[in-house]
Amino acid sequence: MQQHHQILIIGGGNAGISTAAQLLRKRPALDIAIIEPSEKHYYQPAWTLVGAGTFDINDTVRSEASVLPKGVHWIKDAATRFEPDQHKVSTASGQEYTYDYLVVAPGIQLNWHLVKGLPETLGKNGVTSNYSFELAPYTYELIKGLKAGDKALFTSPGTPVKCGGAPQKIMYLAADYLRKHGLLGKTSVEFVSAGSVIFGIKKYADELMKKVNEYGIQLHFKHDLVEINGAAKTAVFKVTDTEGITKLVTKQFDMIHVVPPQSAPDFIRNSPLANAAGWVDVNKATLQHTLYPRIFGIGDATSTPNAKTGAAVRKQAPVLVKNLLALIDGEPLPATYNGYGSCPLVVGYGKLILAEFDYDNKPTETFPFDQSKPRWTMWALKKYVLPWMYWNRILKGTA
Repeated sequence: MQQHHQILIIGGGNAGISTAAQLLRKRPALDIAIIEPSEKHYYQPAWTLVGAGTFDINDTVRSEASVLPKGVHWIKDAATRFEPDQHKVSTASGQEYTYDYLVVAPGIQLNWHLVKGLPETLGKNGVTSNYSFELAPYTYELIKGLKAGDKALFTSPGTPVKCGGAPQKIMYLAADYLRKHGLLGKTSVEFVSAGSVIFGIKKYADELMKKVNEYGIQLHFKHDLVEINGAAKTAVFKVTDTEGITKLVTKQFDMIHVVPPQSAPDFIRNSPLANAAGWVDVNKATLQHTLYPRIFGIGDATSTPNAKTGAAVRKQAPVLVKNLLALIDGEPLPATYNGYGSCPLVVGYGKLILAEFDYDNKPTETFPFDQSKPRWTMWALKKYVLPWMYWNRILKGTA
């Protein structure tokens, strides 16, 4: 197997594949390899809809081989170690690969183990998460099983997470399901979040609060999930008050949707590429590494202070591609990323708020209407248009 490549990409998810596809569209002669251990490739944004019983889980998965761009070398292995001064990457199988240029796009790591008792009870005892392909269908089973007097908890951790709106989207769908079945107000729905606000941008937060009030959802902020006892159906939260004093609070549940703490992957956090917080340390405008000019980062594992979403990757990829090709040609880096992120906030069946914003949390909306208002057209965009666009355009480098 070839051990040296002109461009080596770590990660065969959305970021890695769309970057490779765009590079090859501009320069088909490039020698590109992707290091990715997974056999399967997932369209994760639809898992919220799977959890609400309105999307087929089987439509969210394809083989990795089927989505890799033609002409890319697939190294079916896991990266484990970086030696950037030697332009070298080591893998789990003991191989070493060298490169002229490196693109780091491994995605984000789900740390289920950081919540005591969580790994043992996932998928049973009313404990679920749409952050897992295996568990998203169980979420819908639990929602359908809710009855009068039951309590449903929806958590959000204190770490950055991919798709920051996902912890609450499924909560609105569950509440809407209860409304449709005459159980709203008879079943308790609570958002138990380590954060301090419902959403960081007032324009969208105001509309979300209308939905919170309409559904009668109870909000608990500064509540960080630290332990679950599935058999006893109790969840323990570390609660921080206004003085910064912490205490432990235990809540009962019949159903709990857990969003796990998240971080950059361990092999990134323990590498020379990471900043103090563990993320790939890149210039937030050019996506070039701050110390190693031949390395770029893209997607959820980078230090860029934007929402960690597929929509962000879609805007980052063309910037990275232009800048990498300019670097290869010995020219200044011409492109900048403005921090664009998008969060399609599902607030009920057939209702969606499309939040779009930049680094300054300034709304940067695509459509010529107020996107903070829930609309069926935006629901249709999420359910029908975006999945098609992902498989047929984004992964092929044409969107």
